[in-house]
Amino acid sequence: MASDKKFKLTYGTMFNPPDEFHTRYETELQKLRDNFGKEYPMLIDGEKVFATEKFENHSPINTNQVIGVFQKGNEEHANAAVAAAKKAFEEWRKTPWQERVKLLRKAADLIEDRSYYIGAAMSVEVGKTRMEAIGDAVETADLIRYACDQLEKNDGFEVQMNPDPYEGFVSTNRSVMRPYGVWLVISPFNFPGALTGGPAGAAMVAGNTVIMKPATDTPLTPYLLAEAFLDAGIPNGVFNFVTGPGRTLGNALVNHPDIAGVTFTGSFDVGMGIFRNFAENGKWVRPTILELGGKNATIVSKHADIESAALGIVRSAFGLQGQKCSACSRVLVEEEVHDALVERLVALTNKLSIGDPTNKATFMGPVINKSAYEDYQTFVKDLGESGEIVTGGKVLKEDEFGQGYFVAPTLVTDVPFDHPLWKQEMFLPITTIGKVKSLEEAMKIANDVDYGLTSGFYGTPEEANWFFDHIQAGVNYANRPQGATTGAWPGFQPFGGWKGSGATGKNAGGVHYLQMYMHEQVYNIVKKA
Repeated sequence: MASDKKFKLTYGTMFNPPDEFHTRYETELQKLRDNFGKEYPMLIDGEKVFATEKFENHSPINTNQVIGVFQKGNEEHANAAVAAAKKAFEEWRKTPWQERVKLLRKAADLIEDRSYYIGAAMSVEVGKTRMEAIGDAVETADLIRYACDQLEKNDGFEVQMNPDPYEGFVSTNRSVMRPYGVWLVISPFNFPGALTGGPAGAAMVAGNTVIMKPATDTPLTPYLLAEAFLDAGIPNGVFNFVTGPGRTLGNALVNHPDIAGVTFTGSFDVGMGIFRNFAENGKWVRPTILELGGKNATIVSKHADIESAALGIVRSAFGLQGQKCSACSRVLVEEEVHDALVERLVALTNKLSIGDPTNKATFMGPVINKSAYEDYQTFVKDLGESGEIVTGGKVLKEDEFGQGYFVAPTLVTDVPFDHPLWKQEMFLPITTIGKVKSLEEAMKIANDVDYGLTSGFYGTPEEANWFFDHIQAGVNYANRPQGATTGAWPGFQPFGGWKGSGATGKNAGGVHYLQMYMHEQVYNIVKKA
């Protein structure tokens, strides 16, 4: 009997969507292809802005394909965007929070309405499969809605505090949360929807004005979000969209004294550089929200359901070609079930369909660019000399793979635990598998890294509770076939990390996130009784 329950797309439910998802995606994909090669402007103070220098956005599926032409913004454009955002802030911060919520919810609805076109754009510029890409677009809308819900649920974060116990006076106190000012969002290539639109939406609904600066590899998706913000009626200057290199445009924004706060998602080294520069170039401490990757472990007990573990590990290791900060890059398995798990992992990995991610049957598309393609080859060579590559380990060049950055999903066993790649984030479809004598040994290895983003576990409920109590990571899953370490969704699993994976200890899409875009102010007024 068919269920009447409406299908809700998340990263955990995307594996068997209704047929209508594919039909709509294919229609929008053709519309996108009809626009290949189009030029896209920056958007500053509601105006289309064109730069003298341009850059082409090429698809990693076929590097000869130009998706679009974008503007190579510079310091002049950075200054113009900051000036526009600073000017708009005074009116926007005074806009009743209820009105801001209304506008941001409208933007979220537009993003979801356009999620198939936005998803098609992500497929061709990131290499995401169609359901991963549509999921990213829908998550963007849900992140914005969740921020709106939190502001509404907390009545704008205005709280009446206790009155002072003065004799002969009435002393009242009120706590309010107020926006900082101009907020900079620097987003990564792998989630150009959710990790651009999510923080931008949270910053704006909190009353800040925003400058969106996407990764150079993926400017189209954030441009489509900017169009949705514009069409929703968000006032000129409240959000601004700029494109260009990090070393020029990005540095000019980070170093600008009028930037009040920054949200950055990307590598640890770049993030720490932003953190230090942002501190050194300001008159005072300014809020910095950082998500800086992971080296995520899955621990498998001898009591685990091997089929669930293998399915969850493969989905998390090789979804989006391992280019997720939450990807499962390390597996630590008790020796009693090691061989059985490896056998099943190899079998499932060998069944994965690799190819053009816009095709319905594809599970794995290309890696993002030439640098990632070359890193894969370097890492595989290194690991092959130290351990055993049980599947994968090669680039794919024949037939339809010839013009793109396609590589094989790779599993490696018998790599000594003192090898550097047990601790270094590779951000590629490569996972190392290690045999351990006990869960205690596995936990020690799992925690012995600078990162602490996500983790996975397979075993008994009692073992899972022990695992939760000891793991050092922000998002942790147990016995989850939908994904061992991946699949967080706003309102379900807030996403963020510990240690080198995050700067705030508060997770996006959760109850503590929105407040980071505001600072507290207390009003005390005294009058005679």
